[in-house]
Amino acid sequence: IEEALARARVTLRDITAVAVTYGPGLVGALLVGVGAAKALSYASGKPLVGVHHIEGHISANYIANPELEPPFLCLVASGGHSHLVIVRDYGKFDIIGRTRDDAAGEAFDKVARAIGLGYPGGPKIDKLSREGNPGAIDFPRAAIDGAPYDFSFSGLKSAFINTVHNADQRGEKLDKYDLAASFQQSVIDVLAEKTMRALDDYPVKQLILAGGVAANHGLRTRLDHDMKEFHPDVPMLQAPLKLCGDNAAMIGAAGYVNHKHGDRAGLDLNAVPGLMFDRIQNK
Repeated sequence: IEEALARARVTLRDITAVAVTYGPGLVGALLVGVGAAKALSYASGKPLVGVHHIEGHISANYIANPELEPPFLCLVASGGHSHLVIVRDYGKFDIIGRTRDDAAGEAFDKVARAIGLGYPGGPKIDKLSREGNPGAIDFPRAAIDGAPYDFSFSGLKSAFINTVHNADQRGEKLDKYDLAASFQQSVIDVLAEKTMRALDDYPVKQLILAGGVAANHGLRTRLDHDMKEFHPDVPMLQAPLKLCGDNAAMIGAAGYVNHKHGDRAGLDLNAVPGLMFDRIQNK
């Protein structure tokens, strides 16, 4: 911590509060972060602020886009989460859509593993997709009755893996570029179409993207096109790639908002690996 502060040319006297992610996520990583933050808070006498990981992803956009003001729509697409969120005010959320099973980023990682690309799968699938035919394989696009903004990527993941396994059993060789492009096109179609539907139904000032999948070139290109065609009066603001993945700056941004609202955590703050986003909405 001291080395990081020194690199940033910041001292503890310059810090107002200590913000930390307490969930959701891998329990080991969360425990290390929460433990270090509590120790720093206690030793410095600075207040402790707990931050939900997804709130951090959304708040990264405040850093990159100072003109961003609620209400706005946020498409959250990451390894563990796919949400459509109306940010009504700073730190106040209405979750209108969520994943029912696999998140978009999780599906990217699993299909990348199935064709030997390794982890993280998202950037590798995105790179291969640029040289493939997105219409080569007709993968499913899931729709959920009565939940027009909810997502489901489990069926797509299974269809992809079954396609690969069946080809292997028949001794056929599938083009990995076409596989990647067709899979990514299916994910992008679902994310983009549900986002456009939400914009049709909810009056907002802007659209923003959040989470690791927000760095996907294909998704950004598709949404840029759709916004210009269907919602030209609604700006789409994007964070730089370095703020899309997990980073400390986004937790600091969310911590700032929470601190301004008077939110404080006690030294009994604990890691909550399965923390639901619902627990902080409308606070």
